[in-house]
Amino acid sequence: MFPSWKSNRRKRNMHLTETWVPGLLYRMSILSISVLLPVLQLIKTAQNEHGVRHHDYTRYRRYCTARLRRLYKSLKFTHGRGKYVRKQIVVANITDVRFLHILLYSAERAWSYAMAIKQTLTGPSSRQRFHLATRLSKAVKWADLFSHACAEKADPKTSLEATAYAAYMKGSYLVEREQHWDMALKNFESARVIYEELGKYGSVENQVLCRQRVEDEIDPNIRYCSYKMGHSNMDGAELLKLSVEDGPALDLLKAKLEAVLSEARSQQTASLTELEWLGRKFSVDNAKIRASIIKGQQLEKDLGESVATLPLEKRVNVFDKIFSAYQDARRHIREDMVSAGSSDGVKDNLNGLDKAVSCILLQQTMKRNQLLVTMYKNRISKQQQHPSKDEKGDKSVKPQELVRLYDLLIENLTDLIELVTSGRMQNDEETMYAAELAAKKIIFQAQRCFYLGHVHLAGAKYAQSYLLYKRAHDYSETGLREYQQLKTQPQGKASSEYEELIRELEKLLEECRVHSCLVHALGISEVSKTEFSLRSGVANIKLDSDNPSKKKASFLLERTDIYEAAVALLGSKNPPQIMQLPPAFQAVSCKPIVLDTAVNTIDFPSLDAHLKKEEKKKSFFGLWRS
Repeated sequence: MFPSWKSNRRKRNMHLTETWVPGLLYRMSILSISVLLPVLQLIKTAQNEHGVRHHDYTRYRRYCTARLRRLYKSLKFTHGRGKYVRKQIVVANITDVRFLHILLYSAERAWSYAMAIKQTLTGPSSRQRFHLATRLSKAVKWADLFSHACAEKADPKTSLEATAYAAYMKGSYLVEREQHWDMALKNFESARVIYEELGKYGSVENQVLCRQRVEDEIDPNIRYCSYKMGHSNMDGAELLKLSVEDGPALDLLKAKLEAVLSEARSQQTASLTELEWLGRKFSVDNAKIRASIIKGQQLEKDLGESVATLPLEKRVNVFDKIFSAYQDARRHIREDMVSAGSSDGVKDNLNGLDKAVSCILLQQTMKRNQLLVTMYKNRISKQQQHPSKDEKGDKSVKPQELVRLYDLLIENLTDLIELVTSGRMQNDEETMYAAELAAKKIIFQAQRCFYLGHVHLAGAKYAQSYLLYKRAHDYSETGLREYQQLKTQPQGKASSEYEELIRELEKLLEECRVHSCLVHALGISEVSKTEFSLRSGVANIKLDSDNPSKKKASFLLERTDIYEAAVALLGSKNPPQIMQLPPAFQAVSCKPIVLDTAVNTIDFPSLDAHLKKEEKKKSFFGLWRS
């Protein structure tokens, strides 16, 4: 018994050594070897996987809270069950890398709480803004502690990342407090320098993350701080570009950029006294209407100036703000119409102003739909050039979507033509504009028929597709004649605009011609293939019973006298041979045909002699009755 007890004790000691020594060595290695912690990659992965990508900061805050609870529990660093007394993390006593995770996720939790409050701000509530600033200051405190801990316990790369993270967090806090713009700019610039240097080394993923951090989050803050300090003369187009950018860092900036833009617009409100539309002028007396119209006009101007720099997707989002501005103007106009009373002059002015704003709103709706058409056409051309390559983030576009957009454009044009021509007395500008809209409607109808032909071509309906391409060709010729006639009118647009439209129609004519020839050839080849298959099928039909293939009984119903399995074994690819479907053709005798052509010329004998004659009987009164 004693030797076995000694051997068991030896085994237990070996088991304890195998269990505890690796953990002990791990903790000792932290004290002696610097920790490598990918800070930026860690926080970006956590943010993208837990709601920040969709601006759900409450979800990310809950994740950080759960993550901190797990870290405290695994480290046995809980704060006790009785009275709550927070245990302070001292940098000198850090013996595990999980303590650094606690500091980092504490900063992230405070930051996500501040961003969630930012989304719920409904007005200049001092209490909410104070709470937001408190959460951001808490995030700065945790980020500074994390930076100091990494400087002593981590390797130089991790220490640099922690320094950049703390500088970025402090700059965000100062921007929100709207004070010490020079300090905020200094912090953002130091973070930018560190991330630029870190982006030159390491893995490709790390380089991409550093570049995105600089371009999407740090550079907009630097430009805004320079603008507030007066070192940068940003115009409305650049401010608009910043306001439509997307990212977690820019959610703090968007409200401030809107405030800057509204302040610039309020200075122009006094200069707008009337609105001019198609040669008619309407006075704008209400300040709310003036502010809404100026907001819409300024957004249109900024959008036109940022065409070369702003992507198509971002430009589409700007139209939502334009629609909101003009809809607010219409709402205020109609409120004034209700309160105008019986004064005819004021009502006529408000009616004309409402008509002008409605026309502008329809114009912007058409521009947005045309922008979507351009975006979808670009995607279709990319799909045709690289059919096997799917670009990330781009959905495949079908011709049906373009047909739907052209339906909306035709509907918008119809409504706009009705609005322009609804007046009693039309001036020359309104007449010319209505003619231009009618010509543009023909272009949209031609484009709709062209892409509807693509839809039928994809379904192998060659006849319908050919007719639609021919209809698109006819519409294009009509539109070309209309624009050549409008080009000669002195009140029309600039000749360069007409030249561009004429070139677009000529290109559409060529495409309709090419596609109609292609569809015609495909239809003829399809018909010839069908005829050939029918002829070959009929030629191979045999009704002869001496066919050797029929002599061999291959189906169960033809060999019922032989015991042989008709169903294949399990896993076999051969189908069960029970009966032939459809049944084979068999020769049958035809019913004889009799042509009785002489029946009308034959005199048949009388049969009266063979008929039984009826006897006449005498009644009681002496009268004969039959």
